[in-house]
Amino acid sequence: MIPTIASRLDAVRHDMAQDNLDAFIIPRADEYLGEYVPERNERLQWISHFTGSAGMVIVLKNSAAIFVDGRYTLQVRQQVDSELFQYLSLTDTPQIQWLVDTLSADARIGYDPRLHPLSWQKKANTEFTKASMQLIAIKDNPIDNHWQNRPAASAAPAILFDHHSAGKTSQQKRLEIGNIVNHSGADMALITSLDSFCWLLNIRGSDVPRLPVILGSALLHANGDMLVFTQLDKLPTGINTHVGTGVSFKAETELEPTLKSLSGSKLLADPHSANAWSQLTAEQAGANLIAGSDPVSLIKAQKNPSELAGIKACHIRDGVAVTRFLAWLDTEVAADNFFDEGQLADKLETFRLSDSQYLEPSFDTISAVGANAAMCHYNHNNGTPALMTNNSLYLVDSGAQYLDGTTDVTRTIAIGQVSDEQRKMVTLVLKGHIALDQARFPRGTTGQQLDGFARQYLWQHGFDYDHGTGHGVGHCLNVHEGPQRIGKNSNDVPLLPGMVLSNEPGYYRANEFGIRLENLVYVRPCEALAGIEREMFEFSALTMIPMDSRLIDKSLLTETEINWFNDYHQLVLTTLSPFMQGDELTWLTHATKAI
Repeated sequence: MIPTIASRLDAVRHDMAQDNLDAFIIPRADEYLGEYVPERNERLQWISHFTGSAGMVIVLKNSAAIFVDGRYTLQVRQQVDSELFQYLSLTDTPQIQWLVDTLSADARIGYDPRLHPLSWQKKANTEFTKASMQLIAIKDNPIDNHWQNRPAASAAPAILFDHHSAGKTSQQKRLEIGNIVNHSGADMALITSLDSFCWLLNIRGSDVPRLPVILGSALLHANGDMLVFTQLDKLPTGINTHVGTGVSFKAETELEPTLKSLSGSKLLADPHSANAWSQLTAEQAGANLIAGSDPVSLIKAQKNPSELAGIKACHIRDGVAVTRFLAWLDTEVAADNFFDEGQLADKLETFRLSDSQYLEPSFDTISAVGANAAMCHYNHNNGTPALMTNNSLYLVDSGAQYLDGTTDVTRTIAIGQVSDEQRKMVTLVLKGHIALDQARFPRGTTGQQLDGFARQYLWQHGFDYDHGTGHGVGHCLNVHEGPQRIGKNSNDVPLLPGMVLSNEPGYYRANEFGIRLENLVYVRPCEALAGIEREMFEFSALTMIPMDSRLIDKSLLTETEINWFNDYHQLVLTTLSPFMQGDELTWLTHATKAI
């Protein structure tokens, strides 16, 4: 018999009582604090049935609350029992302050230090101390204690990632990053981001859905030597030769005694991305913590020529796959054959599955018809997939992990006839997309400074969108890679040559329709300008997939914008046509015809 949510809450409260806790905090994160979580580590889902990608549950002695952001306002009510949980906003109701307001002085608030970053722990501890409350680190997570039939960890072995595709050997990467560690004044760095430690070793894996990595962490010494803590039976034959000298592999259980042996060492760690447990364990053993960003992230983000070559190649193949899907979709609609969102997402993947280098989707496909597309991070798997209807818009945001790169693309498609208002809004989004694509900017420019390029035409008409304009993308790694971003409130990281980003302005009208146009681009030196006084950069498009010209109001475009649209479609036709034939080539030729 599967335990009910009520009985699971009772089990957690039993453990809370043993530790004399008034509250226990359960984030969606796992020990690695990444965006994607293996099924085995979906603790938030276990305690609540909530499947969203962000959220938090706080269990009190006699009640519980679940905090979610605006993306999941409807979903949380469908999945989570309102008799057991109060629904609260993750953004508008700060959880620490809510606990201070809800509980009395002397309350003891439990948390698992492996599931929270050190930055959160320090802030929470400060706020609770002010309120005469205690933040209590729990050694044994009550969910782990009571999770019956917990999914097993992946048994799939690690993949030795080709050095030629990577552009550098592991040893070259470790020496480069080790030099950064040395310049920070540290003896070693704690590497906990899964994509960072796999990138350093030139390995990939399948331990986490949508992210081709294996689970583990590492200590990288300033001389480039590296201690790797992972599941040893996942390491394939030849791993030691592959990574080169200076790498030692240990079981993950060896991480704690190793951290406790670092007395007197200077340890570089990112308080925002590494969990509190690892840093506090080292600090309590006598290590000197040096707070700093992950030393791998900025170098990893600047793709080298070999990585860019793979990324360009996979985008051509992905362009063929998605274009074949779009041709199929138009043919089916013309025959009055309509499908639901799940069937459409599955059909799209069949075109990618024929690629021998395809691994898996890079995120859950957003396949959204009509009003569902107004929810910008809609997931048809969280309810009953809706059936597409004639005379509507269909938004599909999808991506793939290939052995030579990672893709992410959104297209908005006309299903039958669309309104003049819908064409107007698509065209305003397109104008912003073109403006960002054509931006030229000096070295030192951040994504925050460029964000307004994409929003300006929507702003002029009184519209906007509530998500970032662009995120970084990895090389057969995380589809949402930092540190670079393009957004209203993004960070101060400059955009540098080799960085891959998305360009994805959108517009969402509640209960009616949603629009997004997304290409991936990379940053390169701007060589077209003569006599320049500063080093200038520009974007170059990677995505090669037609945009739906039926949705464009040409009267709203300038001559320059019309030329961009036609030039882009000519490039798509020239790039993809050698790989297409028959009716699909005929469709592509028509879809890329000049407006």
